[in-house]
Amino acid sequence: MTPEHEPAASADRDDAVAVQHHPEDEVRRAGATYLLGRMILIPLTRLIYRPRIEGRANVPKDGPIIVASNHLSFIDSIAIPVAAPRRVHFLAKSSYFEGTSLKGRFVANFMRAVGAIPVRRGAGQAALDALDEQRKLLDQGLAVALYPEGTRSTDGRLYKGRTGVAFLALQTGAKVVPVGVIGTDKAMPVGASMPKIGSKVTIRFGEPLDLAHHGPATSGRARRGATDEIMAAIHALSEQELAGVYNEVPAQGAIEKIKQALPHERR
Repeated sequence: MTPEHEPAASADRDDAVAVQHHPEDEVRRAGATYLLGRMILIPLTRLIYRPRIEGRANVPKDGPIIVASNHLSFIDSIAIPVAAPRRVHFLAKSSYFEGTSLKGRFVANFMRAVGAIPVRRGAGQAALDALDEQRKLLDQGLAVALYPEGTRSTDGRLYKGRTGVAFLALQTGAKVVPVGVIGTDKAMPVGASMPKIGSKVTIRFGEPLDLAHHGPATSGRARRGATDEIMAAIHALSEQELAGVYNEVPAQGAIEKIKQALPHERR
């Protein structure tokens, strides 16, 4: 595995993902692997890293929820499912599931064990398609994980949230469980191939947010207001310095620079 793996969280990024499989099929397929994986992963992770887990009781035991977290490291996508009291799904690159060697099969089973669902990279409409697939999971009463910042923070600051998470919550009525992850960037910095043993990691689950009072998903003001509420809750848990800007890949070319400079909604 490489540090490039992360859930699809932004609905308008050019390097977003396009869904390859029906999520319902993958959920059923991964059931036994997931249960076996948790039996092994949870004790092993707690033995090696001794993570501090706070607020597990805040995670509803059933019904659709969106787990919205800050994003510091590749292992956030392992730490959160391991720490959560129920199964949490996220989207991962399909290449992790396609290996035929012994190592490839191990990686595929590992990804299923932590609740990952394969998607294929694409462009343009792809991220909206990914959000639609997560909506289908929520319609089944499942839990999905998303990173409102859209990508990992390489400087440890908390960046402005994109509105895709809020859109999904307002569209489906799912409550949002904010999460603050602390220390994963030290346990596995960007560029590292393996996490460091003995690093202190904390995962904090906040109280579920009902965002319906912001208005319908079709309202830009509602999406922005709901996003700001989500990010404020994450900030209270993670205690990071606020960046005050979006975490965006530097624009290439004059047109892209103009597009980034102009006010527009980031999903």
